[in-house]
Amino acid sequence: MSSILVVDDEKSLRDFLAIMLEEVGYKVFTAHNAESAVKLIKENIFDLILTDIRMGKSSGISVLENAQKILPDTPVVMMTAYASAETAVDAMKKGAYDYISKPFKIEDVQLIVKNAIEKRKLAEENRFLKTALNDRFKISNIVGKSPTFQKIFDLIEKVSRSNATVLIHGESGTGKEIIAKAIHFNGNRKNYPFVSVNCGALPENLLESELFGHEKGSFTSADSLKLGLMESANKGTFFLDEIGEAPLSIQVKLLRVLQENEILRLGGTETIPVDLRIIAASNRNLSSLVADKDFREDLYYRLNVIPIFLPPLRERKEDIPELVDFFIKKYNSKHGKTIIKGVEPEAMRLFENYSWPGNVRELENVIERAVVLETGETIQKSSIPEEIIGRMPAGQIQVPNLDAEKIDLERTLEQIEKTMLSNALVQSDGIINKAAKQLNLSFRSMRYRIQKHQLKGKSKDNE
Repeated sequence: MSSILVVDDEKSLRDFLAIMLEEVGYKVFTAHNAESAVKLIKENIFDLILTDIRMGKSSGISVLENAQKILPDTPVVMMTAYASAETAVDAMKKGAYDYISKPFKIEDVQLIVKNAIEKRKLAEENRFLKTALNDRFKISNIVGKSPTFQKIFDLIEKVSRSNATVLIHGESGTGKEIIAKAIHFNGNRKNYPFVSVNCGALPENLLESELFGHEKGSFTSADSLKLGLMESANKGTFFLDEIGEAPLSIQVKLLRVLQENEILRLGGTETIPVDLRIIAASNRNLSSLVADKDFREDLYYRLNVIPIFLPPLRERKEDIPELVDFFIKKYNSKHGKTIIKGVEPEAMRLFENYSWPGNVRELENVIERAVVLETGETIQKSSIPEEIIGRMPAGQIQVPNLDAEKIDLERTLEQIEKTMLSNALVQSDGIINKAAKQLNLSFRSMRYRIQKHQLKGKSKDNE
C-alpha cells in the first residue's frame, strides 16, 4: 500500500483528501504545518507528499526543500489557492513534481497522485536494475585468473576512468561485450545508457537508420521522425559490435561521430551534437581489412586508441575450472537445480584438453546442457556432447605413424577435413559464409563438404 503525506493548515481539506485517497487504496498521514510535516518525513518513508504552498506562518516550499534532502526520490505535489503562474513556476523550479490549483476536481487529484507514485516506482526499479548491472559487471565478478586476463582487468580499471575510445579484438565467444560493459559500468558514465548494435546483423540501409535515425519523409516508409540509437545513448557508451562488418558508407559516418561528436539523421540537413564514449569490437583482423581496402584506415586509427585483445579459451586453459564452477552455479539457479556440486575428474580433463573453438560461449552452452541432463551431484562424462569427447584438439591433429604396415590415407584425410570443417563452423557460429572464408573455400565448396560429412551450418544470406 503506497503511503501519502497530506499537509494543509485547513482541517476540513486535510480530512477530505485523507478520506478520498484512502477510499482508492492509499495509506494517508496528515500534518497541519511545515514543522509537523518535516517531523513525519524524518520518521517515515512516503511515496508521495501533497502539500499546500501557503499555510499561515509556514510554507509548503519548506516542506519541499526538506523532503528533497530527506526523501530525495519522493515526488512532492504542491497545492495552491493562488493559481498564479509565478507561484507554480517557483515551486516547479525548486523540484516539485506538479501542482494543483484550488478548487480542484477529485479526478484531477487522483490522476496526478497516481502518475507521481508510478514515477517513483519506476525510478526505484531503474535504480535497482542499475545497481544489479553495476554489481554484475564489477571487475571482480568477471571470471579469469590467468596472467593474461589479470592484465586485461588492470587495463579495464585504468580505461574505465577515462573517455578514451576502445577497440576490443578477439574470436567469437571470448566475451567482448562483457568487457565493454565492464568498462562502462565501472566508469563515470555508468548512470547513463549502454547501447549496442551488431554492425553485421543489419542490412546497410537499416543499419544507417538504426544508428543515426531518420527524418520524416526521408524514404518511402518514413512516416515519422525516428531517433537513432546513438542519439538515444547520449552521455553514455555506444558499443559497435563486429565493426569489421560495417559497410564503407557507414564507416564514413562513424568517422564523423568520432571526429566531430555529431550525427546527421538520414534525410536531415542539420547535425546533432552527441556526447558518447565509443567502444568497438571485432573478431576479424582490422589491419588486414585496411590493407585490403575493406576498412577505412582513418577510422581504424580513430578506434584503435586503446586496444584490448581477448585471448581464445584454448590459450587460457587455467581459467576453465573457474568458468565451469561459475556456469554450474548460474544454471543451477536458472533451472532450479541445486544438486550439481561440481565435475568428475574425467569430465574436467575433457574440458581442459578440448580446443573450444566457440570459446567461453561454447563452454557455457555445454555446462547448461550438462546441468539440465545430469541427475547426480557431479557432471559426468555421459552428460558431455559426443563432439567434444571425439573431436581432436586444434593444432593437435593426429597423423598416423608412417612405420605402420598399412595407412588408410583417404580415411585419415577425411577425418582431418571433417575436424577442420567442424571447428570452423563452431568458431563462425555455424554461418557457412564465415567458415568458408576462414578455410579459403567458396560457399558452394564449403556447402558440399558440409553435406558430405553430415555437418550442420546456416547461410547468413540464404544462398
